[in-house]
Amino acid sequence: MTRAELPALAPSQALFIDGAWQPGGELFAVIDPATEEVLTQVVQATARDVDAAVRAARQSLDERRWVGLPPLERTRILHRVADLIEAELEELAVLETRDNGKPIERSRADVATAARTFRHFAGAPSRLLGTTVPIDSGAHHVYTTLEPVGVAALILPWNFPIMTGAFKIAPALAAGCSVVVKPAEQTPLTMLRLADLISAAGVPAGVLNVLTGDGRVGAALVDHPGVDKISFTGSTAVGRLVGAAAARRFARVTLELGGKSANIVFADADLDAAVSTAIRASFGHSGQMCTAGSRLLVERTILAEFTDRLAEAAARVPMGDGLAGGISVGPLVSAEQRERVLGYIAQGRAEGAELIVGGAAPGGGGFYVAPTVFTGVHNDMVIAREEIFGPVVGVLGFEDEAEAVRIANDSTYGLSAGIWTTDLSRAHRVAARLTVGTVWVNTYNVFDPALSFGGRKESGVGRDLGDEALRSYLEPKATVVSL
Repeated sequence: MTRAELPALAPSQALFIDGAWQPGGELFAVIDPATEEVLTQVVQATARDVDAAVRAARQSLDERRWVGLPPLERTRILHRVADLIEAELEELAVLETRDNGKPIERSRADVATAARTFRHFAGAPSRLLGTTVPIDSGAHHVYTTLEPVGVAALILPWNFPIMTGAFKIAPALAAGCSVVVKPAEQTPLTMLRLADLISAAGVPAGVLNVLTGDGRVGAALVDHPGVDKISFTGSTAVGRLVGAAAARRFARVTLELGGKSANIVFADADLDAAVSTAIRASFGHSGQMCTAGSRLLVERTILAEFTDRLAEAAARVPMGDGLAGGISVGPLVSAEQRERVLGYIAQGRAEGAELIVGGAAPGGGGFYVAPTVFTGVHNDMVIAREEIFGPVVGVLGFEDEAEAVRIANDSTYGLSAGIWTTDLSRAHRVAARLTVGTVWVNTYNVFDPALSFGGRKESGVGRDLGDEALRSYLEPKATVVSL
């Protein structure tokens, strides 16, 4: 589909509260990162809107509109959500690329993952089993049950709007919660469309609410006394504020935050596979991934050869409008993000790292930065310490296994890591010593709804996906009956 064939979007979008579209007052523009043109306008939700959405969610919970349905009926509805996402996969993918800038192939994969996530958690309602506990010789009957934690505020990032939305909404609904979703102000469009689909699937009014706006909306949700659980994905700096606010009123919290992942290549690795995957790990989605392998650790005996191969491959990475197809690097999400990334590139050069590929923003429209490779990077440099969130990778040398582990763990983050080796014992040995939430061996960025995902240290607390995510939206209750 050419840009000339794209359907026009409505001039403005509304809020979704209590099963209906609610117009707001102040509007702000949503920008296409590839063209810098205005796609549409969305509502800057107010404190009153936040209160209305939380009250709607609370009322639906109190009236048991959702959790009161038989488990298999909730399963049927969640499968129907997945069906509707799959039926509109191409429409949603195009909307995601227009809103976010990512390559259309990546958007299609993200939408498909969103559908799989709803399908995975659709089976959960009938599996939320309690236990009986023999505490004495029979004077008491004691049992436990699992109940929804309550109203959950789900605050989304701009890099994977529909996919991260599904990562949070699906387990929350499977657990029986009612939710208020706040998409990032830069990328709200697929979440607004998803609200329509979830409603059409049969999720009752008030169970899902969507508020658009900037950080003020997220802050109001985090502070709202009617919110029992907060799940936030975003920067570590904002995550600290969210965690502190949640702690003040003992709200449950999941934080999936930043990363500065080490992608470790040993001399015995399959270099063809390691280079091609390092390109995807570094530059996929324009490097706007918390798991980006932006610290590329290479054993010194192969450092020169690997660097040459990497530079050659990076120089060939296709960059352009994500809707064109066959593009690996699209625009960054905003002008602000482009300037932030260019600032890190300038800092890397000032610190003495050698820029061997890229490093500039091409002329013309769109928020682009060329794929960029630094060599001669040391782990104390800013570009090795801080999350750049752009198509920038730094190559660091290491002498042996011990030094590789030391450099990899010498980070305030602990989200993920990669290991490239044909030595199976080494792979397990190194994986066990890395202080991260996920380790990929001879692959990278493999996710599944059944596999929990999250980090350690400043990469957050709690997990998205897997049974761990489901449990985070549940509270156990013990009942003791005298016989």
